[in-house]
Amino acid sequence: MKNIILTGFAGTGKTVVGQDVAVLLGWTFVDTDDVLERLAGKSVEAVFADDGEAAFRALESKALIEVCKDDKQVIATGGGMVIDPANQTLMNESGFVVCLEASPETIIQRLFSATSENETVRPLLQGDNPLKRALELKAGRQAAYAEAQWTVHTDKLGVQDIAREVVRASRMFGAETDSPESAHAGDLAATVRSATGPCPVYAGTGLIDDIGTLCRNAGLTSTAYVISDSNVFNTHGRKVQMSLEAADIPVHTFVVPAGETSKSVETLEACYQWLAERRAERGHFIVAVGGGVIGDLAGFTAATFNRGLPVVQVPTSLAAMVDASIGGKTAINLSAGKNLVGAFHQPRMVLADVDSLVSLPERERAAGWAEAVKHGLILDADLFRTFEEHAEAITNLEQPLTSEVVRRSMAVKADVVTRDERETLGLRILLNYGHTIGHGLETATEYGTLLHGEAVAIGMTAAVRISRGMGLIGDDVVDRQDKALKLYGLPTRMPGADREAVRRAMSVDKKTTAGNIRWVLLEGIGHAVTRNDVPEDLVQAAIADVT
Repeated sequence: MKNIILTGFAGTGKTVVGQDVAVLLGWTFVDTDDVLERLAGKSVEAVFADDGEAAFRALESKALIEVCKDDKQVIATGGGMVIDPANQTLMNESGFVVCLEASPETIIQRLFSATSENETVRPLLQGDNPLKRALELKAGRQAAYAEAQWTVHTDKLGVQDIAREVVRASRMFGAETDSPESAHAGDLAATVRSATGPCPVYAGTGLIDDIGTLCRNAGLTSTAYVISDSNVFNTHGRKVQMSLEAADIPVHTFVVPAGETSKSVETLEACYQWLAERRAERGHFIVAVGGGVIGDLAGFTAATFNRGLPVVQVPTSLAAMVDASIGGKTAINLSAGKNLVGAFHQPRMVLADVDSLVSLPERERAAGWAEAVKHGLILDADLFRTFEEHAEAITNLEQPLTSEVVRRSMAVKADVVTRDERETLGLRILLNYGHTIGHGLETATEYGTLLHGEAVAIGMTAAVRISRGMGLIGDDVVDRQDKALKLYGLPTRMPGADREAVRRAMSVDKKTTAGNIRWVLLEGIGHAVTRNDVPEDLVQAAIADVT
C-alpha cells in the first residue's frame, strides 16, 4: 500500500492527525483541499460561492487524481470526497483508507472551537442550525464512510493516540511503513502546531544516532551547520555530525565557549561571520546541540541570518529538553537584562536523546528538574504527583519512568505553545512561573552564580509565598512545593543576594507592562493564574524570604 488516505466528516481531525501520521512515518502530508485551491486559484469557500457545489466536487476529484500519482503520502481528503464512487475506487487502489469517525456533537464542538482560532467552518455547515445540518450530511454519507478499510472513533482520543492507531492499523493491513520515525513512534512526546507547520517533539534513547536519517526524511537534505559548545561538542556534537554525514548531509561545525556569557551580541556576530564565510543559504539548516544557551543562541542565529534558516533543536540538558528547546523562543542577553533581544522561530524538529542525561553533572541535572516540576505545578497535577511519589527513581534516571516523565513534561510545554504560540492569549505566560524573581536573581548575579533552573526554583519559592499572601492557596500547597524542590536537590533560597539589584532587574523584565509586573501565581497544584495587582510590600517580603 503506497499511501495512507484519511476520510471522514469535517471536524474528525483528518488534517492534524494526518500531519502526525506523516511525522511518525517520515512521509509527506498532503491535504486535497490545498491541491484543490491551487488548481482553482482561490479558496474552497470562494469555489462554493462563485461556482457551486458541483464545480467544487469536480475539482475535488481532479485534485485526488493528481495526489494519487505519488506514494509514501498521508492524504487528508475532504469530507464529501467519498460520495463519488470513482473517488472511492481510486482511493482503494492508491492506498490504505482509514475513516476518522466522531459524533455530530463532537464535530460541531471542534469546528466552532476552531473558528475561535481563525479557522474556517466548511461552507455546507454554515447557517443557523449547524448541528442539524451536520446530522443530515453525515447520515447521507455514512454508508460511503463505512467502505473504509479501517475506522478510528476519535471522540475521546487525543491527536497522537489517533495517529498511532492509524499507523498500527496500516501495519496490520500490510502497509510498508517501517522507517526511523516509526521506530521512534513511542518517543513522540507531542507535536507543536504553528503557522509555520508542525514540529514533532521526541524524547527517547538513540535519537542522536538516527538524526541524519530523521533530518533527511523531514526534507532537510542540504548543508547542515552544527552549533554546539565546548562542554558538549566532543561527546554529543560529534555524534550528531557523524550521523548527518552518514546520511550524506554535508556538515560544518562551530563551537562556542560553554556558559551563559555566550548568549551575547559578540558571540552572535561570530556565528553570523562563520555562516557568511561558508556561504550559508536559506535552503540550508542549523542544528543546535547543547543546553538552553545553545538552543537560544543557535535558534536566534537561525531566525535572523538570511532572514531565517530552518533549525533542529537537539537539547542535551534536562532543562533544555523539557522547556527551552520547545516553542521557538530564541534570544541573547544584554547587560541590562536576560533575553531582551530575541525572536520567535519554531524549530523543524526537537530531538531529546535521554541518554545524554547520564553524562550531565548532578547539579545541572537537578536544575533541569525545576522546569519539569514547574509544568506539573502550573498545569498537570497528576504529573506533579508522579514527581512527588517517585523522586528517587526519577533522580536516578530509572527507565522507562524517566523517559515517560520527560515526555509528559515536554507535552505540557508543547500544548501551551500550540494554543498560544506568541504569548498573546495569556496562556503561554503561565510557563513563566518562578521566572520573574528567578530572572532578577540571574541578572543581579551577572548570570555567573546560579544555573537557570536553580534561579527558577528560588523564584517559584517566592511566587508560591506571594500566592499564599494573596489568599490564593494555603500552607499545604507551599509545603508540597517546598518539599518537592528539595527532593530534587534544588535550592529555595539565595542568602546574601542583593535585593535591590534583583528588584531593579525585575523592573525591566519582559513580563512588565506599563510598570506593572504580570505575576504567575498558583491557585492550587496544577492551576496557575496571572495577576498584576500584587502589592509591593508582598513582593518585597517574598524577595526577603528567599535572599
